[in-house]
Amino acid sequence: MNKKKIAIISSVVIVALFLAYYFFSSPAEGETYLTTKVNKGNFVSEVITSGEAQSTSLKKINGPSNLRKFRLRDIKIQDLVPEGTIVKVGDYVGRLDPTDVNEQIIDARLNLETALSKFTQQQLDTTLSLKQERNTIKDLSFSMEETRLELKQSIYEPPATIKKLEINLEKLERDLKEKKENYNIKKRQANAKMVEVGTEVSKIRKELDDLLDLLKSFTIYSDGEGMITYDKNWDGSKKKVGSTISPWNPSIASLPDLTKMESKTYANEVDIRKIKKDLPVKVGFDAFPDVVIDGIVTDVANVGENKRGSDIKVFQVMIKLNGTNENIRPGMTTSNKILTFERNDVLSVPLEAVFSKDSITYVYKKSGFSIAKKQVKIGDSNNDAVIIEEGLAEGDVVYLNKPKGYEATQIAKIN
Repeated sequence: MNKKKIAIISSVVIVALFLAYYFFSSPAEGETYLTTKVNKGNFVSEVITSGEAQSTSLKKINGPSNLRKFRLRDIKIQDLVPEGTIVKVGDYVGRLDPTDVNEQIIDARLNLETALSKFTQQQLDTTLSLKQERNTIKDLSFSMEETRLELKQSIYEPPATIKKLEINLEKLERDLKEKKENYNIKKRQANAKMVEVGTEVSKIRKELDDLLDLLKSFTIYSDGEGMITYDKNWDGSKKKVGSTISPWNPSIASLPDLTKMESKTYANEVDIRKIKKDLPVKVGFDAFPDVVIDGIVTDVANVGENKRGSDIKVFQVMIKLNGTNENIRPGMTTSNKILTFERNDVLSVPLEAVFSKDSITYVYKKSGFSIAKKQVKIGDSNNDAVIIEEGLAEGDVVYLNKPKGYEATQIAKIN
């Protein structure tokens, strides 16, 4: 072999070693490049939210409904059975603090005693006054009879005496008529006064009876069957011993129908655009990871609300559960996978593999021993991947991060 051939062979070997080192050696420190293949298959987009299970059919257990009538507010709960207790009709649920009612009962009893005393006094005064009037009328009647008799016997008396008797009789008749009229007036006045004080007695007695009935209602009993679930206060905490109820919100607990359940959840401003009524949902439960129930979106709020403790806007979404499970209870945390769309036999790559420049979307595609910047047309996406409509084929290898040295490489347009 001559020197010329040896030189040519040596040059080829050196170039081959250089290329092998360039393409197959490990990247420099801090330059690790990850790749992935373009997959073809079913593409699913889901919105995953956390929610709370609740019943769509509730029987309320309320405190007294007439607290406002007695000017009562913020009545404390003194005792409650444990949440989750199974109750039947008539079973004891809890008791309210009766302090304020007892004070009103004491006042009502004192007022009743005073009113009864007035009634008795008025009764005695009326009896005495009318008795005096009747006695006066009787006396006048007797005087008239005496005068008539005397007049009858005076036919032989002088005319002056007879005239005097006639005048006396006429005066007595007039006085008697006036006394009878006065008696009738006083009797009506007495009756009116008796009605007045009697009405006051009846009013106070009824108020006392109502207060006693109200006191009985401070002991709460169930008027239905089911499992006790305590309602929430204005701050989101559940009612417990020491909590209060008001005339405007007397509810204490609920008896949920466990065969009619739903999940109440919230979606952020980005995800709410994807959620529509009647979308299918897979509802899981943190307490029972093996339990998954099919559901359907029944309502999507049009107006957002501030998330508690944050300025972030969220939108309420209601999901009806199409099945039930004996382990599910109201208040349990749910994990809701809302299927926003699904496509079959499509190409997809991870979101990290797609880049954009000047409204052109592209990927870094491995092509033999080199790397090409290839334009792609993308479709729908989910939280992890995006559909490739054009520009790649199944099995193509793309980079998940930008390889160094290719920033200025021209993007190969879609044919």
